[in-house]
Amino acid sequence: MVEQPHLLSATDALNLLQSGVLTVEAYASALLAHIRSNETTIKAWAHLNPDLVLTQARRLDDQLPFSQRGPLFGLPFGVKDIIHTKDMPTSHSSPLFPSPPNTQDAPSIVVLSNLGALPFGKTTTTEFAISTRGPPTTNPHNSAHTPGGSSSGSAAAVAAFHVPLAMGTQTGGSIIRPAAFNGIYGYKPTWGAVSLAGVSSVSPTCDTIGFFARNVADLQLLATAYRIEDLEPVAETQLELKGARIAFCKTPVWEKAEKGTIDAFAKAKELLRTHGAEVVDIELPAAFAEVGEWARTIHAGEGRSSFLGYYLQDKQKLDSVIQGQVENVKGVSRAGLMAAYDGCAALRPVWDGIAGEFDAVVTPSVPGEAPEGLGYTGDASFCAMWTVLHAPALNVPGFVGDKGLPVGLTVVGGRCTDLYVLRAGKAIGEVFEAEGGWKDR
Repeated sequence: MVEQPHLLSATDALNLLQSGVLTVEAYASALLAHIRSNETTIKAWAHLNPDLVLTQARRLDDQLPFSQRGPLFGLPFGVKDIIHTKDMPTSHSSPLFPSPPNTQDAPSIVVLSNLGALPFGKTTTTEFAISTRGPPTTNPHNSAHTPGGSSSGSAAAVAAFHVPLAMGTQTGGSIIRPAAFNGIYGYKPTWGAVSLAGVSSVSPTCDTIGFFARNVADLQLLATAYRIEDLEPVAETQLELKGARIAFCKTPVWEKAEKGTIDAFAKAKELLRTHGAEVVDIELPAAFAEVGEWARTIHAGEGRSSFLGYYLQDKQKLDSVIQGQVENVKGVSRAGLMAAYDGCAALRPVWDGIAGEFDAVVTPSVPGEAPEGLGYTGDASFCAMWTVLHAPALNVPGFVGDKGLPVGLTVVGGRCTDLYVLRAGKAIGEVFEAEGGWKDR
C-alpha cells in the first residue's frame, strides 16, 4: 500500500507503476481524490473528466505486461488548454470555442501518450495565452494571489500535487513566471525543440512548449522523451558545484526587481560561494538593452496575423488585448518588425558565446512575489529576453519573500544546451531548496 500517492514525484511514481507495486488506476484515483479536496479553491482545471481518466488508467493497466511498459508508463500529466487533445475539449479560455473535442491530439501529446503517459485533463490559461487578465485559478500557497500566467493551471496543478507533470507554453514568460510564483521547477526548452503543431499560436518566433515539475529529474524524463539533444555531449554525473564558474546576470531590466528578487539574488550568490562555486557578476553588452522592446514588437506584429481570423469571426468575444493586437494599436510597422527580427537574430549567437564561458548562468525569473489578486498575472520582463533569444531556461525555486510566497531564479543557457541547463539546475536547485528559506511544499 502506497501512502499518499499524490505526493510522489514522477520519477518515484514511475518506478512503482512499472513494477506493478502501484496500478495506474490506483494512482489516478488517489490524484482525483486529492483534487476533489481543494480544486474548488485552486481552480486549476478547465476540463477534467474523472470517468475518462479512470477508463484510460484501466486500459493502461490491462494493456501491457510489465516488460512492455513504456518509459513514461502511467504518468499523469496536465495539458494547457491551448494544446489540442482528441478526447478532451480545447477552449483556449475563449467564448469563441464551445469546446467540442478535436479530431486528433497535438504531436506533443502523441509523444507522451505513445510512451505510456496519461493525459489527465486540460489546465486553465489566459485567453489564447496572451491576455494578462488571469483565469479564476489561485496560487496554492495563498489563494488571494495569482499563480501567474498564461500557464496558470498547469503550474498550480503541479504545485498543489494534483499531477506530477504538466505542459505549458511560453511566448514571453508563461512557464518561468508561474513556476516562480508557485515554487516549482519550470522548463522552457530551446525554441523548436518540441513541436508546436496543434497549439494555438501567438508569436511563431517565440512560442515554445515547456513543462512543470517539482524536481529536475522529472523534467529530465521529459527531455529524454522528446529526444532533446545538446550541441555537445553532457556528462551524466551531477555538476560539482565546488570549482564551478557560475555567472549572475541582472539583465537590462534589473530596475524592475523588487525586494524578494533582490534578496534571493544576493542569497543565491552567498550559498553558491559557500558550496565552493566561483561566482562571477556579468553585464550584457549594450545592444541587449533593446531585446525587451524587440520582443514586444515581435509579439505585437505576429499577433496581428495570429488572431485575425478570430477577430473577423466575432471580435466582440475577444479580450481587448487581442483586439488591440489585430488593430495594431501599438503601431508596429513592417520596418520595425524586420529590425526586431534582425536584432534578435544577431544577438542569439552572441548570447550563446557568453553563456558558453560558464558552468551556469543565473538570472531573475520575476520581479518578486506573486501579485495580490487574480486580475493580473504578473510582469514577464525578466523572461521575455531569453524567450526571444531562443535560449533554454529553468526556473529554480528555493527562496521566499516577505509575504511568505516563493521567489525563484532562472538558470539559462545558450541555444541547444538544454541538458546542460537541467544538469546545472539540478545541482543548484538542491542547494537553493535546502538552504534558500522556502519550505511550503
